Amino acid sequence: MGFKVGIVGLPNVGKSTLFNALTKTAAAQAANFPFCTIEPNVGDVVMPDARLDTLAKIAGSKEIIPTRMSFVDIAGLVKGASKGEGLGNQFLATIREVDAIAHVLRCFEDGDVTHVEGRVDPVADAEVIETELMIADMESIEKRLQGLVRKVRGGDKEALQQERLLKAALAVLEEGEPARTVEVSDEDKPAWKALQLLTTKKVLYVCNVGEDEAAEGNAHSAAVAKMAAEQGAAAVVISARIEEEISQLAGDEQTMFLEELGLHEAGLDRLIKAGYQLLHLETFFTVGPKEARAWTIREGTLAPQAAGVIHGDFEKGFIRAETIAYDDFVAAGGEAGAKDAGKMRAEGKTYMVKDGDVLHFLHSG
Repeated sequence: MGFKVGIVGLPNVGKSTLFNALTKTAAAQAANFPFCTIEPNVGDVVMPDARLDTLAKIAGSKEIIPTRMSFVDIAGLVKGASKGEGLGNQFLATIREVDAIAHVLRCFEDGDVTHVEGRVDPVADAEVIETELMIADMESIEKRLQGLVRKVRGGDKEALQQERLLKAALAVLEEGEPARTVEVSDEDKPAWKALQLLTTKKVLYVCNVGEDEAAEGNAHSAAVAKMAAEQGAAAVVISARIEEEISQLAGDEQTMFLEELGLHEAGLDRLIKAGYQLLHLETFFTVGPKEARAWTIREGTLAPQAAGVIHGDFEKGFIRAETIAYDDFVAAGGEAGAKDAGKMRAEGKTYMVKDGDVLHFLHSG
């Protein structure tokens, strides 16, 4: 189960620098001019989780396989992107394919790096991008509504549902609010997701600050945090330049470098974790002598569907899940100890998997 987060923002806000650091490569060309990223670059990043190393050590696992998340570096949008300005249409299409948006905002002052609008105002930058996405959504909705007319007249149930949801989205967009503010019933959620509206994507604001502001942020990042809180969105303070430097260092050197800067953990780790929380994701583990592995699921996933993440046949032939909570596994010194202490449980098809569960699935076939 792969999850994609699209990195968006105006040109020259540090998107490609951030992407380089995330993927520890120079795959995205970081240059001081607009549209240096022509094709969307995709990079897989490891979800930092110290629990996996602990489990592997206890079980003597030969291999450690962490869970991953994909980040897509989408080139800089500009005002008028919804009308095809810059490379707008191409980028808007790419955004439709991601699960969430990491919106990089320039929160640093630097006369050597040009700003496409000639000023540093991250809240205004956020509004520019949001407006472009909202305009694109409205145009898309209007076209789709026209295409549904015949089916709606014929009483097609699916078309009637689509029309109702599209009109609900259009109503809030015309009021200047993103489509994610629409309250959608559980029954409508699959159809709502299938609409792939740009402004239904969850947003994480990434405040790119100067190197000496990475620990505490600044007035710009504080303004973004206030905006995010009002929207029910998330915000992370990060210095893309520092992260790029850190990404080139070995593990021990990274720790020392972070300590010198007064940082407890890399900003990228916080960014990835924030992306996980934003998408309501959880991790379960499978542990044995051969490998210790982390798996990603959405919150509320039932045991058979969690088994299906490993292999479709596991879900089809699901019998039960042998479950040990992470803390119990560690306290008992492994699976055998947990079993002896009565901490292993047999759970059925209605069991909702919890973050940190160590699972072994029994299945037929």
